[in-house]
Amino acid sequence: MVFKLDDTEIVFPDPALADPDGLLAIGGDLRPERLMLAYNNGIFPWFSEGDPICWYAPRERCVIFPDRVVVSKSMTRLFKSNAFRVTYDQAFAAVISNCAQIGRKDQDGTWITGEMQNAYIELHRQGYAHSVEVWQEETLVGGLYGVHINRVFCGESMFSKASNASKYALISLCRQERFKMIDCQLPNDHLMSLGAEMIGNASYLNWLRSN
Repeated sequence: MVFKLDDTEIVFPDPALADPDGLLAIGGDLRPERLMLAYNNGIFPWFSEGDPICWYAPRERCVIFPDRVVVSKSMTRLFKSNAFRVTYDQAFAAVISNCAQIGRKDQDGTWITGEMQNAYIELHRQGYAHSVEVWQEETLVGGLYGVHINRVFCGESMFSKASNASKYALISLCRQERFKMIDCQLPNDHLMSLGAEMIGNASYLNWLRSN
């Protein structure tokens, strides 16, 4: 059953009531209070331009435990040679803009609409959303962004304009030792090659809510 959210009341139904594909609710808005309530309950927005806001709570989550991240020999060589320069929270708006512009396999257009970009830039301004930037000299060539809940980094999207730049960003994030879990939401070959694994939503929520 898909629930219709009241625009004036900031509440969500129980994530366990989501459809098999993870769709839980539609409607509402992207104000910071609603977004943070969503993330604290394992829910995230995902919709296309012109569609109503859709809120998802997948029954299984794709996650990476930082101490289990898989670093290939080629990536190890890149880190040893300091192939890229990495910064944090220095170019959030540029990272999310690049994520929106990068083409995705089997996707028409982007789900990172202008409305989404503005909402997460505001979350960043308030200290909830963060970015990792990967540079070649002064050129931004890769990065990722997401939302920080307790010691879980809820990843939203990443981009790469140079070979392995997005992997470099994700591995760098894992090596910060600030997070006990990186939430990747949905699986793909790129993430699985880095050691991502699937866990049930109940287990995910336990990790999310523990300090």
